Amino acid sequence: MGAAVSLILAPNAMQAPTAPAVGIFWRVADCLVVERSVLAEAETYGDCLTHAGGHYERWEAWQALGQAGLRATGMPTEIGVSEYDDWPRGRVVYAVLARHFVLYADRRLQRPEIVVRLQEAFGLAGERSIVRSDPHYRRLA
Repeated sequence: MGAAVSLILAPNAMQAPTAPAVGIFWRVADCLVVERSVLAEAETYGDCLTHAGGHYERWEAWQALGQAGLRATGMPTEIGVSEYDDWPRGRVVYAVLARHFVLYADRRLQRPEIVVRLQEAFGLAGERSIVRSDPHYRRLA
């Protein structure tokens, strides 16, 4: 079994959601970094509800904090010296018609202990959810 996974949340989501949420995430070094929106704040994308923010834009905003800013907010400083697609990542959406959450993730993030931590971070305990791969969230290197 791998090392324990710590969970760091984006500065605008420092506490666990009280309601199920959708959003984006990465594994940076030994941390899960998450940004999310509860369903009431989610936007419609086809038949799904999704977080409005994108991986690239969020990463750029974090990088703008600089190393000192990243440390001050508890974010991994590796963010400041790497690209958003250097790290395995994914997205959680809510499939409205199917009435379940879909956790799209790089295969390296589909380990049971990581999936459980992501479900906790997105308030999905007790919610119907499935895990899927998607070429968009595959890290090539």
